[in-house]
Amino acid sequence: MWICATCAVEHDEQPDVCAICADERQWVPASGQAWTTLAELHHAGVRIAVRELEPDLFALHASPGVGIGQESKVVRTPAGLLLWDPLGYVDDEAVAAVRALGEVTAVVASHPHMFGVQVEWSHALGDVPVLVAEPDRHWVAREDPVIAAWQGDLEILPGVMLSQPGGHFPGSAVVHWAAGAQGRGVLLSGDTLFANPDRTSVSFMRSYPNRIPLSGAVAERVARHVTRRPFDRLYNNFDGVIPADATAVVLRSAARHAAWTRGDHDALT
Repeated sequence: MWICATCAVEHDEQPDVCAICADERQWVPASGQAWTTLAELHHAGVRIAVRELEPDLFALHASPGVGIGQESKVVRTPAGLLLWDPLGYVDDEAVAAVRALGEVTAVVASHPHMFGVQVEWSHALGDVPVLVAEPDRHWVAREDPVIAAWQGDLEILPGVMLSQPGGHFPGSAVVHWAAGAQGRGVLLSGDTLFANPDRTSVSFMRSYPNRIPLSGAVAERVARHVTRRPFDRLYNNFDGVIPADATAVVLRSAARHAAWTRGDHDALT
């Protein structure tokens, strides 16, 4: 099993270039395609830390960073755990830390950039299902019987709903966790909606590293989709958070995005 050094997505074999990185939403380094393995990453000192974000929501972070460097989230419910946006690295200590929280029901990535070593995580956790959005199924570079496609809305655990607003990728997914934020609801948005540093707005992009925006119509469509269910707090796939009033933030940000892409504010430029 090979891991792309740039995006940390697992592969069955080494192609000339990682297809995910060659796509316009990602990038191949000027030095060329490079590969690594779990053994090499372990030897380099990569370790995973677990921290609690709020009651029953945890973050997994690899240090030094691996690939894109996302922060996985673990949602805990009485019926089991959801591992969201799996890291591009896993070891026995990290598995033990996750198991100490409960039994994982499924591994799900918000979109192909976040696949990480999803199959490896599944195997380490007892071959739990790896759910991949049907529109993005063709991006999987390591096939395994644990992979299952899904579409639409899926209640993966009681009160934990997966859905696919699309945007960044056609199958880009989010998690609505009804019990989060003391019952006011939490949205785990991946980078379908990216919490900005100001903590009062979100971004809608086809590519973040290459600065390709989505249209205003798509931003508003995504916002309408995710606000079908209430949420007060939003976490992206790194350490970004909208701590409160996140539903209003999403709708306001989509309207602002649409206005700028229409040219409403060109006089300011």
